[in-house]
Amino acid sequence: MLLFALKSTRDFGQRVAASLGAELAPCEEREFEDGEHKARPLVDVRGHDCFVIQSLHGGPDASGNDKLARLLFFAGALRDHGATRVTAVVPYLAYARKDRVTKPWDPVITRYVAQLFEAMGIAGVITLEVHNVAAFQNAFRIPTLHLESAEVFAPRAGELAGAGPVVVASPDPGGVKRAQLFRETLEARLKREFGAAYLEKRRSAGVVSGSMLAGDVQGATVFLVDDLISTGGTMLRAAQTCLAAGATKVYAFAAHGLFNAGASDVIVNPAFAATILTDTVPPFRLSAAARERVEIVSAAPLFADAIRRVHAGVRGGM
Repeated sequence: MLLFALKSTRDFGQRVAASLGAELAPCEEREFEDGEHKARPLVDVRGHDCFVIQSLHGGPDASGNDKLARLLFFAGALRDHGATRVTAVVPYLAYARKDRVTKPWDPVITRYVAQLFEAMGIAGVITLEVHNVAAFQNAFRIPTLHLESAEVFAPRAGELAGAGPVVVASPDPGGVKRAQLFRETLEARLKREFGAAYLEKRRSAGVVSGSMLAGDVQGATVFLVDDLISTGGTMLRAAQTCLAAGATKVYAFAAHGLFNAGASDVIVNPAFAATILTDTVPPFRLSAAARERVEIVSAAPLFADAIRRVHAGVRGGM
């Protein structure tokens, strides 16, 4: 097996390699004056099972589109030079939210991204907590392995649960299944029952509204669970609704922290006792004050285990 990490995700790649007890294979990336680039392995890949780690979030050094192109081109180079299999390890998968037609003549970009992966000869994809698992799996004709953030967050959530009542809530109806899995993982780990809730969410012309809460949070610690935080508005609306309904405190859990404009102001809001994230996207857009309110739990061991299983061909891999 050869494990590569392109430079924009090299820190995460180093953590995955350490969890595997391995070293990253060397590669070279070059930038050209006109904005073009190339990457190549610095070892012979012929006959090897290759894994390439590249997270596809935008910034701080390149756009998500640019990172996607680099991943595709590098995978193509590995295939051209004899790699027996190339697996894309994508901690954050760009365009996973654009998985269906919502307006006339809309693109379904999740499927287009899948077609690009397939066209470059990529044999499989490993990723964490996409927006819609069914849409993600149906978009690809190659094997996929979807990792659940509940496995990453469970130890920390268990510490925060305390002895009192805990409710696991989704900030919108679309995330109910994700919150259910999170709750079931915690219940199995801690050998106790947790409550469930979800909140109404309506979006019109980019404006989010709705404050109906389904579920009882009175006197409970609430774990709000989502796939990602963009501006943070959805999470904040949900946290404030839960507190108004009698919750004692609210913790936000999200696999990916994109933190677009205004997110720092949301993260420091006292409605959150803390915000817990994985390290798939570095929190480079947050202010120093907001970063102090964020806890990072590494997903690298989870990815390392997935890579190990896929390479070994054991049940539970792709």
